[in-house]
Amino acid sequence: MGLTNSSTGFFVAGERSEKCGDYIVALAGNPNVGKSTVFNALTGLKQHTGNWPGKTVGNAVGKYLYKGKEYSLVDVPGTYSLLANSAEEEIARDFLCFGDCDCRIITVDATCLERNLNLVLQILEFTDRAVVLLNLMDEAKKKGIHIDIDELSLQLGVPVIPAAARSGKGLDKLKDAVRCVCEGKKCYVPCMLYGKETEETVRALSDIVAETATGLLSPRWIALKLLERNETLNARICEYTKTDFSADERIKRLVSQTNGEEFLEEEVGTVVARAEQIAALCLHSPPNADRRDRRADRILTSPLTGIPVMLALFALILWITVVGANYPSELLFRGFAFLGEKFRGLLQAISAPPAVVGCVTDGIYLTLTWVVSVMLPPMAIFFPMFTLLEDVGYLPRIAFNLDGLFRRAGAHGKQSLTMCMGFGCNACGITGCRIIDSPRERAIALLTNNLVPCNGRFPTLIALISMFLVGSAVGGAKSFLCAAVLLGIIVLSVLSTLGASKFLSSKPSSFTLELPPYRVPKIGSVIVRSVLDRTLFVLGRAVVVAVPAGLLIWLLANIHVSDTTLLASLTAVLDPLGKALGLDGAIILGLVLGFPANEIVLPIILMCYMNSGALVQYESLDALRSLLISNGWTMCTVLCLLALSQRPPAQRPVRFPAPHPTGSASPPAFLFRFPCATSCLTVYKETKSVKMTAAAFALPTVMGIIACILIKTLFVIFG
Repeated sequence: MGLTNSSTGFFVAGERSEKCGDYIVALAGNPNVGKSTVFNALTGLKQHTGNWPGKTVGNAVGKYLYKGKEYSLVDVPGTYSLLANSAEEEIARDFLCFGDCDCRIITVDATCLERNLNLVLQILEFTDRAVVLLNLMDEAKKKGIHIDIDELSLQLGVPVIPAAARSGKGLDKLKDAVRCVCEGKKCYVPCMLYGKETEETVRALSDIVAETATGLLSPRWIALKLLERNETLNARICEYTKTDFSADERIKRLVSQTNGEEFLEEEVGTVVARAEQIAALCLHSPPNADRRDRRADRILTSPLTGIPVMLALFALILWITVVGANYPSELLFRGFAFLGEKFRGLLQAISAPPAVVGCVTDGIYLTLTWVVSVMLPPMAIFFPMFTLLEDVGYLPRIAFNLDGLFRRAGAHGKQSLTMCMGFGCNACGITGCRIIDSPRERAIALLTNNLVPCNGRFPTLIALISMFLVGSAVGGAKSFLCAAVLLGIIVLSVLSTLGASKFLSSKPSSFTLELPPYRVPKIGSVIVRSVLDRTLFVLGRAVVVAVPAGLLIWLLANIHVSDTTLLASLTAVLDPLGKALGLDGAIILGLVLGFPANEIVLPIILMCYMNSGALVQYESLDALRSLLISNGWTMCTVLCLLALSQRPPAQRPVRFPAPHPTGSASPPAFLFRFPCATSCLTVYKETKSVKMTAAAFALPTVMGIIACILIKTLFVIFG
């Protein structure tokens, strides 16, 4: 069950669901305080528990039993304030305020107590049915931070439970405190006082509100929200209380006497001042408590060293991915080849028609295994390393380093994280756009994510550069030139992302970027989570579209009309369009048919060139280069295909191929391109919008077509 802008899950018009158990408990807190870890520990459900802000952008609902009672635990999106600035924060606010909860667990980071108290105080303004969970006490102890639990509980007026959720410490006491609150134990929450004039207005409004809204929400809190003049929130209050406060002339008069902006400023200042006061009473921290983190940040976030370190680290990850993927890819290819021959033999043994054998083995099976063999190894290497950076706490530092650059492009600083994830897989980068608060800037990130090359395309780029772009260089010089050209292509892809973002955006919105403490990652959890939640997620969607693609391609290559295959006929029809773009009909057809299963773009091209009904084997880059040149490939063709192509075909254009040990592969992929079917499907899954999906497809495609035309024109002019 999920929370949306129009529903808060369990609460609909003030009614509880029959499926919610004996009690409903909301799990609230700032991003990155360990809410998901607490949720996992209590319910047993495995949710993402990453170490960077905005990780929990949806919600989860689970249950646990304690002393014969069933508790429904709702993990709402992390929020810094009830003054919601995003859809996720609105969802969190609405559920906390109107979700008919029996108790709210407010999770607090013990190492950042003062900042976290802002949300605690805002929640306690409208309810006393709350428990404060002081999480990460183990990290606070390591830093020499001491918190007076009894004094903190006294100041807040609610139970305060110290805990270390990762090790399970304190959770039994938490369950008992939640039980007491749910069963009706009354707490006394001290009232936060504002200025004299404000308090007089609040008291007058509270008296009027109490006449019609008794027992549903705190009249004082409603009065404060009316003075804020938040139209969305006030509409929710009226809906929940079934009272139109705007129709009361007395309320309208009192509200009009107050400046909304000035009151909001006073309200925020009061909360901050109270948080500082409580922290001063309860918190005892050595002056060098965060010395280790600050030392690391002086290097990793410095204008002089932060960017070079980031680039070097990212280059290392990509190098490990490209080189490391060759060996498991080869094993997968060989394994699938062996199984493929056995499968073919089985079909022949049961006297299956030759057309059925060819369709199943050379079409569906071969396409499917090609996709898995090419996609799985690089993603299984890249995503664990990327997730490791996430758990360590380095990803927000990347956003911090690149925020200025993206802000100048009118984009959101967090888009840099989704762009970096896109280097692993564009589909995962699109999914990661959930962390961007602003709907407009989230849409921009979705539309531009396909402009960066995913890691599966780097072997293709290296092969293309080696075959056509580095001339006769050999040895170390060739490697250096390949690396330089590849770096230039990556830089161009990033610049194209920034340029497109600038074109699509207006003034960027403000956002909060928290730099979490550095933490030791759980290696086992990192591997499992990255493989299950990212690698297999993308691979599953790719497999779904690969099967029909294999069937279609085999049919086109083996159905003859007047002694000519449909594949050859389509190639001839598309050839004028291809020539106009600096390509040819075979390349255009390969790109179009390869949209669902784009790892087979090059095999389709080779089938067209050789008029073959099956994929063709080539053992070396030299043989492949000779074939391409013999079919009219020039430098213009190569550059245009770099500008307009899909994700890489398989590592080598062979029937059941084995990747070249140097990472050499097949054809070109790049800068601007057709997004793959997996990316488009993911955009639709994230937005539920056909228009947004079409736009995400059209943007890089149109940019690629324009680039091809420009390249072709330059070659015509300058020969």
